[in-house]
Amino acid sequence: MDRHVAFDALHNFRDLGGYRTADGRRIRPGVLYRSDSLGKLTTGTPDWSRFLSLGVRTVVDLRYPWEIERQGRVPADDSYAYVNLSIEHQPYNQAALAPETDPGPYLAERYLQVAEDGRKEIRTALETIATASTTAPLVFHCASGKDRTGELAALVLTLLGVDERTVVEDFTLTELASAALLSDWQARHNGQSPTWLGFGRAPASVMRGFLGLLKERYGSVEGYVTQALGMDAESLAAKLAANLLEPFPTTHPPLTYRRAEPQDAERLVHLRDSVALWMLARDIDQWKPAEKDAAHFRTRMAEGEVWLAYADGHVAGAYELWWTDEAAWGPRPADAGYIHRLMTTPHLAPPGTGRALLTHAESRIAAAALPYARLDCLSTNPRLRTYYEKAGYTVTGEQPAKKDGSGSPYAVTLLEKHLP
Repeated sequence: MDRHVAFDALHNFRDLGGYRTADGRRIRPGVLYRSDSLGKLTTGTPDWSRFLSLGVRTVVDLRYPWEIERQGRVPADDSYAYVNLSIEHQPYNQAALAPETDPGPYLAERYLQVAEDGRKEIRTALETIATASTTAPLVFHCASGKDRTGELAALVLTLLGVDERTVVEDFTLTELASAALLSDWQARHNGQSPTWLGFGRAPASVMRGFLGLLKERYGSVEGYVTQALGMDAESLAAKLAANLLEPFPTTHPPLTYRRAEPQDAERLVHLRDSVALWMLARDIDQWKPAEKDAAHFRTRMAEGEVWLAYADGHVAGAYELWWTDEAAWGPRPADAGYIHRLMTTPHLAPPGTGRALLTHAESRIAAAALPYARLDCLSTNPRLRTYYEKAGYTVTGEQPAKKDGSGSPYAVTLLEKHLP
């Protein structure tokens, strides 16, 4: 599956399925969605057909009634129930803030305000999600699918037992839609740009800050549910789990591989940026979103190889294969293939996908009659170095000042594997 459901008019429609919980289960795919405004859907369009095909039976709209009046709501249909629960009671004007304002503390405090002002509506939203039929998918949304939607998602995920790093990561995935959300805003405002420079952005500091404030005031999310919402947190969590969780699969579809083509470039950007956000949520200093664009991947296809791995028809991972890499390894004879950007779809790729990608890359190098597979990783990422060493790679040295054209030089550890 792909967490992001592709629409033309919607940019932030996501499946919350696949996240693992502390007890080893996972959220069932296809039962709980979060989105930007469904008021952008129009009947009779491919978007509308795609939405109906998801089998949604409940739509929870978290916006103000005046937003719905101005911008529209999801078209009425007999196939689902619609409920408006405006959890925000005091509008805040981000556009009036100074450009240098740090969105982290500011938005975290606004989220806490919403959590306390909107107790009645949040309680109803949680009850609605917890009591929905296990075969009746539900979607909740606001305008951009970031603030109010992100807050409700964080509460649900935490009550289900999803770890805080993943809750933060899920919030930051709005970053993948930021450019499209900004473009929509500009289209509605005659091409102008919002004065709030962080429009549509979802930095991890916002969600970390909000969860930190909840802990300071209530001890935990469960404490908030008990003290502020007046609900039995343990009972609510049990209902959510019964409705939304399933055992983690013990079998997984086999991987298939396809050499990437130029039309796959945007898909590869999306995958890489998803992995970058996964890393940032875990304080891994490796990749940042938007560092590589579609042109980068098209160049790698032209000068080397890029491969996609699929599981049950969905992208599970990808890698680049280069035939030279002087930036890291210096001038070398043509005796190796160089593996770059090994990436797996966060939370959704079958276990072992990363190792399988390495094996596939090594088979491509061996097929070219080259004796060595080489790669590098940041010297500040010992976890990744250990991962490669366990896959049979040996550290051969350090490159203290690698340059790849995207910024300042950085130090990398060089690893090599002799292929039979």
